[in-house]
Amino acid sequence: MHEPDREFDVIVWGATGFTGKLTAQVLLERYGIGDSLRWAIAGRSAKKLEETRTSLASETGIPTDSLPTILANADDPDGMRSMAARSTVICSTVGPYALYGNHLVAACAELGTHYCDLTGEAHWMRRMIDAHEETAKKSGARIVFTCGFDCIPSDLGTFFLQNEMKARHGVVASEIKLGVNGFKGAASGGTIASMINMVEEASHDPEVMRVMNEPYALNPADDQNGPDRGEPKMPAYDEDFAAWTAPFVMGAINTKVVRRSNSLLHHLYGQDFRYSEVMLTGPGPGGLAKAAGVSAGSGAMMGAMAIGPLRRIIAPRLPSPGEGPDKEAREAGYFDIRFHARHPEDASKNMRARVTGDRDPGYGSTSKMLAESAVCLAKDDLTSQPGILTPAAALGDALLIRLQKNAGLDFSIES
Repeated sequence: MHEPDREFDVIVWGATGFTGKLTAQVLLERYGIGDSLRWAIAGRSAKKLEETRTSLASETGIPTDSLPTILANADDPDGMRSMAARSTVICSTVGPYALYGNHLVAACAELGTHYCDLTGEAHWMRRMIDAHEETAKKSGARIVFTCGFDCIPSDLGTFFLQNEMKARHGVVASEIKLGVNGFKGAASGGTIASMINMVEEASHDPEVMRVMNEPYALNPADDQNGPDRGEPKMPAYDEDFAAWTAPFVMGAINTKVVRRSNSLLHHLYGQDFRYSEVMLTGPGPGGLAKAAGVSAGSGAMMGAMAIGPLRRIIAPRLPSPGEGPDKEAREAGYFDIRFHARHPEDASKNMRARVTGDRDPGYGSTSKMLAESAVCLAKDDLTSQPGILTPAAALGDALLIRLQKNAGLDFSIES
């Protein structure tokens, strides 16, 4: 909620990077400068900030001379505190977060500044929960990780479908399965850099590997047991989707976030709720062949990345942070995700939902999801308690409304 004593409603930290600039552009086109939203862009280079401001004006046709800029450095705790003290919300696009996010989260938790980001780094999220959750609860800060393609479609899609199941049938689903039906878009360089760093840390820290592999690793310490097991690694046929399936690379983080949401929402989905994610590859021999290819490719890539010398050969050939697809490619992208919810007693009351986005998932849609998450934190009358939260637990229905109104997402029930 808006705090009148703060200079800004939102600061976009990392606005000179590729995704940061896209997020700033979303805010500029949707909210202007200083009208309904007081916001600023921040980074570590005055020259790059000025170039970003000029580029934003050129690309949108909106004058940006009055858009404030803030200089700061992720390695400077005092600088992070100074920036956090000026805004109701810090919206961070600076990753890998395990390398560059520690001081900023600490500052926000201490000062009662709300925070949202794009991390998918489970091991770092666990560290921040352990280090700063109690501080955030005392200060009133809502720290909300994973506000992009990982994990808003999964987290808010599950939240939406469970609410619909409850409204229509008076119960929540005992199990929800997510199937990625299709998407078009380039791999995010920032996501790849975060995954490489996570694998690097796991090679010398067993705790990182434990968090990556444990289904309930992001749950509160006293609630880390449940019926779900590890993520699928092999092709399988799913009767509910009537399709062959393969592992979904983002499932390892998305599923943990959905389970944490259930815990933070006081088991709104039930104590024995089950949740899983896969890619849908279609029926018949063609679907099986595709599932086998995706599974083999995913396994080979993760196996290679786990070997230090191979990782150092492969990493420079992958997309880097700070680069991404052009406007035409972003606008040609999309994602299409299906959900199947199991009624606990009557299969005839099982439900299906669909979540779609109108831009490529890694950049176009992600920047809109993050921007609306930040504005939701700054402006909406939220009822969630402070702490280190998930999108569903922190923002819930308010964000569902914003995403469908402003971010090109659609949440629907399928007949």
